[in-house]
Amino acid sequence: MRRGFTTGTCGAAAALAAAVLLFEKEAPAQVRVTTPKGISLKILVAEAEAGNGFASCGVIKDPGDDPDVTGGALVRVIVSQRPEWPGEARPSGEEARYGQQWYTYPAEEGGREPFSLFLRGGKGIGIVTKKGLSCPVGMWAINPVPREMIFEQVASVCRRCRVTGPVYLTIEIPEGERLAEQTFNPRLGIIGGLSVLGTSGIVEPMSEEALFETIRLEIGQKVLEGQGRERILLVVPGNYGERFAAEHLGLSIADGVKCSNHIGASIDMAAEAGVERFLLVGHAGKLLKVAAGVMDTHSSMADGRMECLAAYGAACGADQAMVRRILSCITVDGALEILEERRGLREAVMAMAMERIHLHLTRRAGGRLKIEALLFTNDRGVLGMTPGAAQMIQELSGAIE
Repeated sequence: MRRGFTTGTCGAAAALAAAVLLFEKEAPAQVRVTTPKGISLKILVAEAEAGNGFASCGVIKDPGDDPDVTGGALVRVIVSQRPEWPGEARPSGEEARYGQQWYTYPAEEGGREPFSLFLRGGKGIGIVTKKGLSCPVGMWAINPVPREMIFEQVASVCRRCRVTGPVYLTIEIPEGERLAEQTFNPRLGIIGGLSVLGTSGIVEPMSEEALFETIRLEIGQKVLEGQGRERILLVVPGNYGERFAAEHLGLSIADGVKCSNHIGASIDMAAEAGVERFLLVGHAGKLLKVAAGVMDTHSSMADGRMECLAAYGAACGADQAMVRRILSCITVDGALEILEERRGLREAVMAMAMERIHLHLTRRAGGRLKIEALLFTNDRGVLGMTPGAAQMIQELSGAIE
């Protein structure tokens, strides 16, 4: 199946094209960007406009064979040396009051660059109104990796053209407000439009049958290479788990497999392939569903995260008011913040959650393999481990034989 590219990659490509148009006085027909995954892409520029002190370029979102509601949407970036709202970019309604909120580059004051960059959302870009997401409350829903991609593309042009002083960037998705109604953004507390997303820059097609075959093939390859039988099969649901395993545990996904949402099916496939030991490293947003016995963690299948945290919280001493607040949370980080109001409560809840996760994983394995798990969030690091997880991590990292 054909891969696509994320809204973050679209924003980076549009920003690069607009910066070239403004500072080099050329309207590029296409631009080349390298994604965080290391894949170099040539992306066509769908529109370009230059005006008095600004340039605007847009690209079309291509999700590949993934059924993405943003497929075919225009993503536009306006680059200007003035902070005024350009063109159609000014948002309307409740989110308009956030118009002066900017992300900045360099982030530190007194940065060494002779220029400074400012980024905000415009028409069709959502505003974050609830805690627990990747962007602060009150800021535009432009996630950290896309922000970095957009800033770096424009910074490269500014360095080449010896630009000095402030440069203002506005990203917009003209159809974003309408498209956002078909997403989870309203439930997550993002108002007025879409989020600019992407951790790898690439959209992987999610055909279930093809994905199952890919997971099965990867597991078989790892067993042939010696992982799983003599050693341990490392499994992560996705990019967050891969990054955490590499940066915080010293583990490489080159030695493991991505299972997406299909945790139960991956355990079955691993057992069928002869894997003897299985280490699952996952974000709490997914693995807390396993505490409720959910083995397919896609949001369309089941949830149970808040119900688990609320029940375990009550069992560990949370009062009724706290339990009700947890149940009203949208994100795991929001619920954890509530548990942290009482000393030791989060730790007690996580210990109970890991017991339940271990129970359900072991039950699914059915004695066919030994399975351990580690639970984390990006903000809080490791939240819990099953009893044998630390030993498996040490072995995989080469700390012990």
